[in-house]
Amino acid sequence: MDAFAAEVEFRRLSPAQFVQVLETLHMLGRVGAGIELSSLSTQLLVDVVSGATKEQINELAAHDELRSVFLDEIFRRMSDHLIPEKAENAEFVIGWRFHHGDAEGPFDRYQTVVEDGVCVSSSDLGRSPDATVTVSAADFIRMATGVTAAAAMFVTGRVKVKGDYALAVRFSSYFDIPAATPRPARRPTTTLNGRAARD
Repeated sequence: MDAFAAEVEFRRLSPAQFVQVLETLHMLGRVGAGIELSSLSTQLLVDVVSGATKEQINELAAHDELRSVFLDEIFRRMSDHLIPEKAENAEFVIGWRFHHGDAEGPFDRYQTVVEDGVCVSSSDLGRSPDATVTVSAADFIRMATGVTAAAAMFVTGRVKVKGDYALAVRFSSYFDIPAATPRPARRPTTTLNGRAARD
C-alpha cells in the first residue's frame, strides 16, 4: 500500500479524481481485498495530504465517509506519536468540533485525553474538556499532518477555542508529527521524435 501511494502523483488529479482514488482504496479495504487506507504508514498519510492541493483536501473533507475515515485514522495514530517526556506530567482533555465549511455546524465531535503519559482519542469519551477546539475538518487534516502551521491557524481566527486557549495552542507540541518527504522532480524523457516528455 505504501509503495502504491508513494508512486501516485495525487496533485495531478482533479479533486473528484483524488476522492475517487481514496474511495476505491477504502472500498477495497471493506471487501477484504487486503488494501486499505488504515495500512498506510503515518509518513505516507502525511505525504498524501502534503502532496494534495487545497481543493483536493476540501473535496475529501466534504465526503462524509472519507472525512470520517481520515479523522479516525488521525486520532487512532495520536498515541503512537505522543512525546513521552512532554506528556509524563500532563493531564488534560481536548474536545474537538469539526465543521464542514460552515462554522455553524453540523459538527463531527471527538475527544483527546492525555494523562499518566498516555494519549487516548475517540469520538466520545464522555469527559469534561479543558478546552474545546472548533475548526473545519479540512483545516484540521492539514494541521494534524503538519502541512499547515497550527499557530498560523489560531492567529488568523480559523481555529476557535472555548476554555483553556493556551492549552489548545500548545497541544501539537506534545506530538512528533513526521515531516512530509520531499519528492524528487521527475526528469523529462525523450520520445522517438526527439521531443521531451514527462514520465
